[in-house]
Amino acid sequence: MVINLSAQHSLVSNWVSELRDIEVQQDRMRFRRNLERIGEVIAYEISRELPYKTVETQTPLGISNSLVLEEQPVLATILRAGLPLHQGLLNYFDKADNAFVSAYRKHHKDGSFTINVEYLSSPELEDRIVIISDPMLATGASLVKTVQYLREVGRPKLIYVAAAIACTEGIEYILREEPSLKLWCGDIDDEITAKGYIVPGLGDAGDLAFGGKAQY
Repeated sequence: MVINLSAQHSLVSNWVSELRDIEVQQDRMRFRRNLERIGEVIAYEISRELPYKTVETQTPLGISNSLVLEEQPVLATILRAGLPLHQGLLNYFDKADNAFVSAYRKHHKDGSFTINVEYLSSPELEDRIVIISDPMLATGASLVKTVQYLREVGRPKLIYVAAAIACTEGIEYILREEPSLKLWCGDIDDEITAKGYIVPGLGDAGDLAFGGKAQY
């Protein structure tokens, strides 16, 4: 299942427009906040699908029957670019457990790249609901590798993916490799370059949020 939150106009499409804008991108705090706000909206939308239970809540005047989450999800993100989107999810799922994965592109002299995964900090994932945040789903390779890496900790019963911008080709690859995933995207672009960058996309989300990096 793939949900494009910009398929019809909403505040999300406004925030995505600002994320793409080369002038607005000069304000790193605003860039991070827009990713965070998209994460908050996705968190709300996903929450509507999660299992719930009825509990009795004591008010000053009586008892209220309230609907609450049956269980808390695990929020996982891919360092470093995923942190602002992850924070948006965490603002709403504020009791959630958290997992962090270091997955990055290792570039080679011929222009190709491989996905390196070097670090994982995670709670137990067996039979849990997991929400993975990755702002840019380009080729989908890092996301698929992250899912495989997380499954070494335990097999989640359901995995959601939150992205600011995804590419059609990457979505097709992800669902081919992991057909049970549910993807929530701020917007979807159709083109990807030979070097694996989304067009029109927005550039490098990690650099725009946190500054440039040296390539080793």
